[in-house]
Amino acid sequence: MARISCDLRFLLIPAAFMFIYIQMRLFQTQSQYADRLSSAIESENHCTSQMRGLIDEVSIKQSRIVALEDMKNRQDEELVQLKDLIQTFEKKGIAKLTQGGQMPVAAVVVMACSRADYLERTVKSVLTYQTPVASKYPLFISQDGSDQAVKSKSLSYNQLTYMQHLDFEPVVTERPGELTAYYKIARHYKWALDQLFYKHKFSRVIILEDDMEIAPDFFDYFEAAASLMDRDKTIMAASSWNDNGQKQFVHDPYALYRSDFFPGLGWMLKRSTWDELSPKLKENHKGRQFIRPEVCRTYNFGEHGSSLGQFFSQYLEPIKLNDVTVDWKAKDLGYLTEGNYTKYFSGLVRQARPIQGSDLVLKAQNIKDDVRIRYKDQVEFERIAGEFGIFEEWKDGVPRTAYKGVVVFRIQTTRRVFLVGPDSVMQLGIRNS
Repeated sequence: MARISCDLRFLLIPAAFMFIYIQMRLFQTQSQYADRLSSAIESENHCTSQMRGLIDEVSIKQSRIVALEDMKNRQDEELVQLKDLIQTFEKKGIAKLTQGGQMPVAAVVVMACSRADYLERTVKSVLTYQTPVASKYPLFISQDGSDQAVKSKSLSYNQLTYMQHLDFEPVVTERPGELTAYYKIARHYKWALDQLFYKHKFSRVIILEDDMEIAPDFFDYFEAAASLMDRDKTIMAASSWNDNGQKQFVHDPYALYRSDFFPGLGWMLKRSTWDELSPKLKENHKGRQFIRPEVCRTYNFGEHGSSLGQFFSQYLEPIKLNDVTVDWKAKDLGYLTEGNYTKYFSGLVRQARPIQGSDLVLKAQNIKDDVRIRYKDQVEFERIAGEFGIFEEWKDGVPRTAYKGVVVFRIQTTRRVFLVGPDSVMQLGIRNS
């Protein structure tokens, strides 16, 4: 019995050690789980803290978005108010220029870019004759680009309205070697005319460039031309310019002509015509013609410009600017309408004495009457024009100033010279003599 008790004691010793080991392992495991639980709780608390931080950040950003939206709405409202204010000022400015309740005959726009000294000379000339008739001819300057001297000069005048065209689009020419300046000028013209016809609702616009002086009867001439254009829809535009208007080739300040060649350099256009031209920005005569004077009502002094001084000394500098007072209101211009002009003009050509052969200038000078000279093609025209010293250039198959192929100019004051083309005989009913 004693032996059994001793054996049991020996068995209890390993059991005790086993129990102690199990307890230690259990404690160790519990400690690990406790550490993991603590770490998990700490991670959860960190995630919760980050989540709260993100929620706070989102809330702050949402508040900022709401504030920005409110600011944008206020700015939109202010922009609308500003636009209304600008339109009000523009209306007041134009109303001031057209005060008196009279409907304008035409807006007058001076196309400018970067020549402030030229612009000043032009505006001075225009204001000399525009001021007494300002209600009939509201004056504008349209600047292409941001030359500060031109802008400052334009804004210094309170008698006119300033417009600015900013164009940053690259220029792509139709043909290699073409001057990009002409494309930029065309864009400026389109923008300015769209503004005056469609925004300001003028029915006619007179276009001047920033290197021109005008004649004393410039505005009376265009008022008469406006009435003529209203009567005759075949007149596309009226110009104040004659390419062969040099002093030695003109005489009669009352004489006006129709032409198939667009003279430009001071011209008036109607809104209905611009409706056709504006979408394509290309010249489209559709069989219509232009009115031009014999003696110019504009003088171009711009030796330096986009044309690089081309033709200036030979053709532009000697131009005669009209200095005779003409009562255009008393003039009957019915002979210039389509139904009458062909008959009128062909009569002038038929009455002229035909000459041919060599020494044409000498022969023309020795004849006391008007003369006519036939040319068979462009080459022969250029040769004859060169002998007399008039413009030799053609454009789109038409000589400068021509009407149905006939170019007319004066020689030794009163006498006319008619250069008659191969198709003129049939179109004007001139005998081939």
